[in-house]
Amino acid sequence: MTLKFIDIGANLTDPMFRGCYGGSRKHPDDFKTVLERAWQNGMQKIIVTSGCVSDVNQALELVAKDDRLYTTVGVHPTRCTEFLPDPESYYNELHSKIKANPQKVVAVGECGLDYDRQHFCPKETQLPYFEKQLSLAEECQLPLFLHSRNAHEDFMAILERNRDKLKACGGGVVHSFTGTLEEAKSLLAFGGLYIGINGCSLKTDENVEVVRQLPNDRIMLETDCPWCGIRPSHASHKHVATKFPTVKKKEKWTAETLIDGRCEPCQIGQVLEVIASIKQQPKEELAEQYYQNTLDLFFSKTK
Repeated sequence: MTLKFIDIGANLTDPMFRGCYGGSRKHPDDFKTVLERAWQNGMQKIIVTSGCVSDVNQALELVAKDDRLYTTVGVHPTRCTEFLPDPESYYNELHSKIKANPQKVVAVGECGLDYDRQHFCPKETQLPYFEKQLSLAEECQLPLFLHSRNAHEDFMAILERNRDKLKACGGGVVHSFTGTLEEAKSLLAFGGLYIGINGCSLKTDENVEVVRQLPNDRIMLETDCPWCGIRPSHASHKHVATKFPTVKKKEKWTAETLIDGRCEPCQIGQVLEVIASIKQQPKEELAEQYYQNTLDLFFSKTK
């Protein structure tokens, strides 16, 4: 049985997938190779993550070239200062991008709160523009691709205050979850929310135990590539069965190898393997459940 996957969070506009690291070219543009490797490993669809208007423009250009690629439209909490010069104009630009691309935009986001990186954007700016994007999701009738980092109390307070908007837009997924079991339980108790799991969700023994206890009908899989691969130092690494040929140095790149430290969409199966192992459940059944969860939230309308 071939396992089917949908990566709900891939940063495919990152220059690393064009061979550039920190502004310097290290190897040829291998974007097409990366995608081909994903399709060969069971990937059916990929949702490209956008975090500001310029991301959206790049993502829309990318996803127009392949029927299996989709994108989000929204502003990451660390980029919310982009609203400030002219909030209404910026909001309208996001709105118009969504309306102009109904077949390709499947969620509003990445939006939320990130109190670990306030040096990029202070919480006082993050808070109102997270809330503003809940209105965008309601207006456009799109689910939410959510981010919450060290901000659970404020994050939940905003969701609670806007419960009607969450219901109207169809809910959402809190991606790259790294919180406590109590935080996971409060997200799930809210209703209409899923939890996205990637390598960063599986770093520590505590992370692994949280994921083990999550209900399968609320889990979605992601890579958050080129970030959040499962590293040898992670508590979950011992559960990974599938290995890919990998080079340590970027300059040693070949079309057949992955690059150490640059996660790819094809590695989504490793996330599934870890979850199946820690839950002691068949990966085939879990893959089917997580695939259906993703279809239900993002692809229930004909796209």
